[in-house]
Parts: sequence; structure tokens; C-alpha cells
Amino acid sequence: MTTPSESCYSCRQDASYDTLPPRERIVSDALWRVKHAVGTSLAGWLVLIPRRHVTSIADLTEDEAAGLGLLQVHVSRAVREVTGCAKTYVAQFAEKPGFEHVHFHVVPRMADLAPELRGPSVFALLNPTEAERVPTAEMDRVALAIRAHLGSLPSASTQ
Repeated sequence: MTTPSESCYSCRQDASYDTLPPRERIVSDALWRVKHAVGTSLAGWLVLIPRRHVTSIADLTEDEAAGLGLLQVHVSRAVREVTGCAKTYVAQFAEKPGFEHVHFHVVPRMADLAPELRGPSVFALLNPTEAERVPTAEMDRVALAIRAHLGSLPSASTQ
């Protein structure tokens, strides 16, 4: 685990949580925040971020780890309801400079997604041209719809 810094996008966003738009704060609790991915051409691509600065999944606390499993399932269900996707992919890398803070991608895999973009190749949908990006108004609309389906974050104690 490292100390949060100005270079950490997730920590900077979390520090200004109350002023963030809906796409940046779909739901949260003391341990996790759910947001829409930035720079994607796929509406409903979400990111699950620990509220604490941590750079390795092995450094998650027991409570963070317990909450993560339920969170991935509940978020995946909400994404399916809102986007109509066939399934979701979940991935974690946290390697890009400025984005080393552990985060989990929950990606809607639409039924009509081209075969060459399935599996890990779906990451080709990140960093598209400006014209191909999901507009912020659409990210906010999707975020609010997913928030309505989630209600609040599930906790490990409410099984």
C-alpha cells in the first residue's frame, strides 16, 4: 500500500466526492465507490474503487475484500438491467500511470459486440476518439439508472 498523492486520479476524485457529477458517484459507502468509466465508447462501463488508497488487491482489508464480492455481483446485475447486456466482464489491472489505485472494471458485454472485441479485447473500447466517447450526459443518465437499481451498496453483513 502506498500513500495517496496528487498523481492518483481516484484519490483526487474521492477528495472532492460531494461535488462530483452522478457518473462519478453512482453509489458508495465507507469502503467502496462505484463510478462510470471515463474515456470509453461503451455506456455502462463501470469502475469499482476502494475509498482507501491501495495499489494491490493483496493489500485489501478483509472488510474491503468481503464487500467486493457482493459488490461485483450486485453491480453486474444492475448493469444487466440497465444496459440489456448478455453478461458482464470483470477485470483488474491498475497499471496505467495515474491509475495505479486498485480498481475493478465491470464491463457490459452486449449480445451484438463484435467477436474481435470480446474478452480482454474489449479494452480496445477505452480511449476512443472524442466523437466516439459516451457523452457525459449519457454517462450521468446511465449512472442514475444504475443507482436506482442498486439503491445502496450491499454489505457483507446483509446476506
